[in-house]
Amino acid sequence: MTLDLVVLHEDETLLVLDKPSGLLSVPGRGEDKQDCLSARAQARFPNALIVHRLDMATSGLMILARGLDMQRALNQAFSSRQVKKTYTAVVDGLLGCTDDEWQTIDLPIMVDWPNRPLRIIDHELGKPSQTRWRAVSQDHAAKTTRVELEPITGRSHQLRVHMLAIGHPILGDGLYASPPVQAKSQRLQLHACALELMHPLCGEVLRFFSKPPF
Repeated sequence: MTLDLVVLHEDETLLVLDKPSGLLSVPGRGEDKQDCLSARAQARFPNALIVHRLDMATSGLMILARGLDMQRALNQAFSSRQVKKTYTAVVDGLLGCTDDEWQTIDLPIMVDWPNRPLRIIDHELGKPSQTRWRAVSQDHAAKTTRVELEPITGRSHQLRVHMLAIGHPILGDGLYASPPVQAKSQRLQLHACALELMHPLCGEVLRFFSKPPF
């Protein structure tokens, strides 16, 4: 196991790490899926515990708690939506730039049981799911748009499913994009670029940023 680890913040209560695309957040099934961000973190910080996850193909900022008490406190912060997360993505097609106006996708998501781990929009059985988005810039030659995304809820694959649902899948998405859109990038162009939260002990507002690698 390689132990490369990008640490952006370290204190006695939490860690902020920058996960590369292609690395699991937690161990998977099988010996070949044991290398992951949590294992790398625990090799250096034995009390590091997972609070939230990013998809294997997604890169960017992740918070890990240090110890069970901090894990409970941070889990509560996430569940009560006290942690603000912002992602950058490049999507297929030209989305109109609206002078920084945020728009909301409100479409319920559920597991596509015959095709797990895929998710689908289901208006009868899906769980309420909301994503805020805004277009940042357009590439007319490539017919793509760079967007910022803010998940209000935290469903698995939410950003990927919601962008697909409005007709603009994320480039390089091996699960949800068509083969031509997958071929536009060697990786999923989705990056957790910003995190904002209150420090669980002192109440100070913490802000972290990671530049998208695409």
